[in-house]
Formats: sequence, structure tokens, C-alpha cells
Amino acid sequence: MGEFFKWEYVVTLFPKVLSALPTTLLIVLFATLIGSFLGFILAYFRIERIPVLHQLSAIYVSFIRGTPILVQMFIVFYGLPGVLATIGLDISMWNKLIFLYITYGLNTAAYFSEIYRSALSSVPLSQYEAAASIGMTKWQIYRRTLIPQAGKIALPNIGVAIVNLLQNTSLAFTLGVMDIIGKVQTLGALYYRVLEGYFIAAVIFIVLSLLLEKAFDLLEKRVSTPKTRKQRQTTFISLKRADTAFTTLEKRAK
Repeated sequence: MGEFFKWEYVVTLFPKVLSALPTTLLIVLFATLIGSFLGFILAYFRIERIPVLHQLSAIYVSFIRGTPILVQMFIVFYGLPGVLATIGLDISMWNKLIFLYITYGLNTAAYFSEIYRSALSSVPLSQYEAAASIGMTKWQIYRRTLIPQAGKIALPNIGVAIVNLLQNTSLAFTLGVMDIIGKVQTLGALYYRVLEGYFIAAVIFIVLSLLLEKAFDLLEKRVSTPKTRKQRQTTFISLKRADTAFTTLEKRAK
């Protein structure tokens, strides 16, 4: 390839670009944690149709899904300090990574909420009614009945969302954070070799995406394995209790 592309620069720059990998992975990790927690809350508001919160959640999800993440990043970075300054909180000196965690976390929450809402809605209503009939509280119904079943349904979509999140972290450099792409640009300006740097970044992102896809495939197979004898016995006992409860209610009604 001559001067256009040199493999020796790939060898030289690869460890330097790879040194920025922890920053990218931290963004993915914190965004996933924040998104998982807030996403479930938003999904709960919409499934239970809680007044006001249901409408606000729908507006929030529409806004996040309808605007580029770059716009959201600048809104958080420039807008959040200004809003909090009105109540006496100065966060202008915060590390830029924190603003990225917040931005990507809020963005991920919107997408996760739709995944959770779809998965929870796909669980048959009879499951909820059976759990309620044996005296379970709403929290117990979600924790013991709905979430375990919805989790299996949501898992493939969660995997896709996290892979997309990984790709979206390539915009983090716009705030001056030294992630993989930020490192590539810095090294490109230093060595005057841009193509090799982006080639390395592409390889890193492809490998990470394949690893994530493989991990979620294995996890999906694991949770989809046939029930053990103990699990089948527990399910049978639960169904028997539910049947007894229905019989009792019918007798009372007569």
C-alpha cells in the first residue's frame, strides 16, 4: 500500500490505542447499570399507568429516541451545571467522564425501558392473577413471577442494545475524553498517520462486539436450558397452591 497504509504503524500504534480501552469499557459499564435501573422504573410507570408519571415517561422516551446522542451529550454537559447552579450546586469542575456516564446512562434507560416494557407485557396476565390469588404482594409478583419470565424474553434485545451502546461510545471524544477514538485522533495528529489508527479502532470494536454477542448467546442458552427436577417440583407446588386458592375462592363465591 506504500505510503497510504503501513503495517509497521499498526504495530506501533496498537498498544497505544488499546490503552484507552478501559475508558470505553467504563462508559459502557456505568451506562448499562444506570440504564438498567432507570429503564425498569420507566417501564414500571408505563405498565402500571401511574398518572402523570406514565405520561412523563412516554415523553422522555420519545425525546431520547428522537434526538441524536451527541445533542443529549451537550445538553447534559452544558445544561446540567447551569440548572444545578440555580440551587447552589457547582458541578462545573466534575470530571468529563461523569457527564458521559450520565448522558449514556439516560440514553440507555430509554431504550432499556422499551425492552423491559415489551418483555413484561408479553408475560400472560394469568401469571399475574395466579400469583395475586395466593397472596403475593405486587413487589413479590414482579420479583418472583414477572421479572424471571420477562428477563428471558428481553435478554436478546438487551444484548443488541449493549452492542449499540458500545458503538455509540465512539462519540465520547467530542467532550475531550481520551477514549479509543480520542486516542486515535491524538495519535493521528502526533504521527500524521490517521488511517492506521482508525483501522485499529475498527478491529477493537469488532472484536468487542463479537465477544459481547457470544457472551449473550451463551447466557441466553443457559437461561433457556430445561428445568431441573427441583425447579419442576417448585413449579408444580406453586401451581397446586394457585389451584387450591382458586377452588377456595369459588367455594366462597357460592
